[in-house]
Amino acid sequence: MSDSILKGKKILAVDDEPDVLTLLEEEIRAACPSCVVEKATDYDTAKKMITFLYYDIVILDIMGVRGFDLLDEAVKQNQKVVMLTAHALTAEALEKSFKMGAPPR
Repeated sequence: MSDSILKGKKILAVDDEPDVLTLLEEEIRAACPSCVVEKATDYDTAKKMITFLYYDIVILDIMGVRGFDLLDEAVKQNQKVVMLTAHALTAEALEKSFKMGAPPR
């Protein structure tokens, strides 16, 4: 089995739902037990983490944590971002995420 592309990566997951963060962490760790996963459940905490720490990947909820504001901060810090949503998946949200710097995938 080959190494995960996540090997040695530091990941920040931000969501206001603790169960979503738990699931994300479990899935990431299943794919790569050696990567570092940090979590934040609110805007203020996440903003501080994004501002003062570097992450290889920042996973942002669009809704409850002001995801677009955090996307702006992460892009300013030259961090790679993945947008996550359970309820706000619209063409407008996708276009806005892309225009703000979240790469299409």
